[in-house]
Amino acid sequence: MGEPLEITPVEAPLRGRVRPPGSKSITNRALVCAALADGASTLSGALDSDDTRVMIESLGRLGIDVEARDAGTTLVVHGAGGEVPALEAELFCANSGTTIRFLTALVTLGHGSFRLDGVERMRKRPIGDLLDALNELGAHAMSEHGDGCPPVVVHANGLVGGTATVRGDISSQFLSGILMATPGAQSPVELVVDGPLVSQPYVRMTLEVMRAFGVTVDTAAEMRRFEIVPQRYLAGQYAIEPDASAASYFWAAATVTGGEVTVEGLSADSLQGDVAFVDCLEQMGCEVSRARDSITVVGRPLKGIDVDMNRVSDTVQTLAVVALFAEGATTIRNVAHIRHKETDRIAALAAELRKLGAEVSERPDGLTIQPGTLRPATIATYNDHRMAMSFALAGLRIPGVRIENPQCVEKTYPAFFNDLARLIRET
Repeated sequence: MGEPLEITPVEAPLRGRVRPPGSKSITNRALVCAALADGASTLSGALDSDDTRVMIESLGRLGIDVEARDAGTTLVVHGAGGEVPALEAELFCANSGTTIRFLTALVTLGHGSFRLDGVERMRKRPIGDLLDALNELGAHAMSEHGDGCPPVVVHANGLVGGTATVRGDISSQFLSGILMATPGAQSPVELVVDGPLVSQPYVRMTLEVMRAFGVTVDTAAEMRRFEIVPQRYLAGQYAIEPDASAASYFWAAATVTGGEVTVEGLSADSLQGDVAFVDCLEQMGCEVSRARDSITVVGRPLKGIDVDMNRVSDTVQTLAVVALFAEGATTIRNVAHIRHKETDRIAALAAELRKLGAEVSERPDGLTIQPGTLRPATIATYNDHRMAMSFALAGLRIPGVRIENPQCVEKTYPAFFNDLARLIRET
């Protein structure tokens, strides 16, 4: 894992502009839609990271060629017209939830046997509800060990169609994976969401990417029911936005240092719900300026807030670190599903924030952070990229913050520490 990385506190408020790499969530959705399209598609502004590389490698094992150009930021996907060329494949998805969930659904369109696996943590991340829904649609997908977790084995003979119920309270990626695959079913599909749907903006993102590749979905009852008729994806050119979850770290850097940072390439109309993270910062006292192609945050004295972060759950760790520097307690609610991410993010946050001197009350669906006397600490990252990037921000203000296994940011943002250092240099 290498040596821990010590973050040097800044001497002045951070000021500058930054453009994060392409959205991981959009890149992997666009890869799936392009893979199912007729002909070659070009994806520009793509993210080159561990998560997208394992998706590309897995598509290659399925017989769908992806050419990477421009240091991996331009991808040419040779779509297979709704088919899965390979008759069998072993897919290693590392710790990429989007890859294993999206491809489990995609391979049901094929004809043959497919096995999908990942790292040890992936074998603890639930996938049984996705398998149940796919089996309702005529698939034959199972958890190899019968525990509702990967490895997954799919004996594919096409997806029949019909009606399936999808639980909404575990991961929106289940629903997104099924939505992207079902245009290739043999008959119409109706998907019914059981219970509250977490991370709704990610499902809206999926629908928008599908629409960009020529596929439409009828939605009803506030995203509680989806109807998909058999149709073909169309190849084309697709530009990928910068990653809004990654942008949160730079907006937060402005917040905790009292500076001013502009993130380019994102607007309030972004496909990514995580741009709403700046609304949380605004509630805490920051100034936010939203332009057509950028969003700027100006740090101001902070006050604690009580906030439902279900729609921006990938930024919970960022806000939790910001809360260290606020006056009064901050309560984050309605994010129970983040216990099933790369780590149990609620428990991990509570443990590491306490190291830095905060008082933390943990609940099943969130936590309350009461700032205390801040102190140095070595932060465990649990092989979770978002723990590393979020807690690096604490080191901008607190001397002696060291980040264990900083290499884990390779999952979604390999250049994060370089980009943060550049912003500090240019201030």
